[in-house]
Amino acid sequence: MNPTTMLRFGLAVILPMIVAMPCGIILAVQSSLLDAVEQAHAELWNKRIDQHGIILDYIGEIPTPEDCKVGRPNAIGWWSPIENGPMFTGLYLPAACERARRSGDSVDKANALRLAQGLLKCASVSDVPGFIARGMGTDGKCHYPLGSDDQTHPWFYGLHTYFMSGIPSVEERRQVAKMMREVADVLETTAWRCPCDGAFQGQFRGAFQGHLFRDAVRYLFMLRAMYDVTHDGVWLERYRKALTECPANCDKTRVQICAAGYGPDREAIKGIDDYQQWIYVGSQGSLAKLVAMETDESLRAQYRAGLAINAKNSIASIEAHKAFDNNDAKVFGNANWRAVYSTWFPQPTQAEAQRLSGIADKSKRGERKHYEARYMRNPLAAAAIVALAGDGAGRDAINRAIRHYDYSKLHMSEFFFAECAYYALPAEK
Repeated sequence: MNPTTMLRFGLAVILPMIVAMPCGIILAVQSSLLDAVEQAHAELWNKRIDQHGIILDYIGEIPTPEDCKVGRPNAIGWWSPIENGPMFTGLYLPAACERARRSGDSVDKANALRLAQGLLKCASVSDVPGFIARGMGTDGKCHYPLGSDDQTHPWFYGLHTYFMSGIPSVEERRQVAKMMREVADVLETTAWRCPCDGAFQGQFRGAFQGHLFRDAVRYLFMLRAMYDVTHDGVWLERYRKALTECPANCDKTRVQICAAGYGPDREAIKGIDDYQQWIYVGSQGSLAKLVAMETDESLRAQYRAGLAINAKNSIASIEAHKAFDNNDAKVFGNANWRAVYSTWFPQPTQAEAQRLSGIADKSKRGERKHYEARYMRNPLAAAAIVALAGDGAGRDAINRAIRHYDYSKLHMSEFFFAECAYYALPAEK
């Protein structure tokens, strides 16, 4: 760790302070933006990243091979500490790469490598080609049988950034390219539907060729990213073909869908602005990457239009951070997931797995997870979406949100979106 990093870490631990208005609304907890970023970074890396390099949802008991085999708490793995491993890790890896670029620190570069290796492991623990595991259980290999598009797209997003970052060695780039090609080749044969594992082998959960904004932008990004990684012209051909296609039951091309931003998705995905910003960070990031990868100025203009619309839609969602009380004492019962989700039954279908996931002992679960999702995860994810527009607009609102939290008091690891937002903003001179 270089002296600058040591100083930053020390400030993050020593100097947090509370600034409050007379009415009691907290404006800032951290004495500076840098303190906030360094505290968030330290909390994530000291406690929330497992031995494989995967971000845990929260600190709690890791599922065993038996849990993963029978589907406990459910076969999707929802509400377990390994629910969103490749999603969170893939979304965070670009921030880790940008941190390493700015600092030049060997520790930051090693951290980026560790995350990339974790993502590669998620694609190697199953015998089902193209399957991306949500994370690994206690034996380092067991996993839940149901992945999703929400896990698969960030896997590509993170690894593509790492591949292009200049951090990996020639051999590491070869390893990343090989695994990405293997997964993408499988998805090409499944019409970009995400395969399942275990008892659900032969089934799919999630896909990328639909008519929503998040479908279009993620699909286009993955096709174009594969050309970056492989230099195989077939991927560029597929990308160009997909640009002008209209998805089923849609009268707009994918480029037109991208240009409209996420607004039209509100009909299909309720509560985007108040609760679901987190599932759009990867879409906004992918749109930003498409701008960088594309050379056709007319296409870039449409991608930029989507970026701007999304940033405009999301900026109001940042303000919910003001409602978060760092001294809130609501119960976070999810840490004891076995007690909260004690009901179990066999799940022969995906529908049964999802039904089981909705059964909980609410008296033991408490309200803290929902509180953090509404007033921490959503504002910080919104901040990341605004920052990813790339023009530096909204910087003050983003910075206020990042400074607002005492990251040592948070239970869910989704505060990593603070770093995503910070490192997506253009660095201040």
